[in-house]
Amino acid sequence: MKIVTFIGSSRNGGNSELLTDIVLKDITHKKIYLKDLDIRPIEDLRHTKDGFQVIKDDYDNVIEELQNSDIVIFATPIYWYSMSGIMKNMVDRFSQSIRDNRFPDLKERLKKIRTIVVIVGGDKPRIKGLPLIQQFQYTFEFLEMSLWSYIIGEANKPGEIMDDKYALSQAALLNENIKSLLYKEGE
Repeated sequence: MKIVTFIGSSRNGGNSELLTDIVLKDITHKKIYLKDLDIRPIEDLRHTKDGFQVIKDDYDNVIEELQNSDIVIFATPIYWYSMSGIMKNMVDRFSQSIRDNRFPDLKERLKKIRTIVVIVGGDKPRIKGLPLIQQFQYTFEFLEMSLWSYIIGEANKPGEIMDDKYALSQAALLNENIKSLLYKEGE
């Protein structure tokens, strides 16, 4: 079973990444820092004669990782009550990739992926972060993906997530659930 995490923070070691590290403690996974990829903004050409055009950037690598994964974690700070811009840029490109003939089995493959969302914010995130969870849920429903779990953490300054005992306990429990799933799958 393959697990990939897309880190949507603009800095390494951010609170959303730290919380995700607890979720995946002692579990083999791949971590992808979206800030280090060249993912160009979408140009919406779905209603034009020729449709979307192939863009020469790193986005195809994102799709390959999705197609090869069983669990995908989206980890992002809450920026202005939404996901980070770099993660939103990645998500917006789904419109293109699900119509891309180079990925003919993508829609069917996405149906088999379990997703987890880990978000961290500092301004009452367990209330104000819920619309972001809904946004992910609607995105996953459209793609027929499964939202398996989510965690909302509270932190402002670097490392402050380690003071959020509730989020830490949720992360530890999710870690156990993933390990149990891996055990059942024979990993």
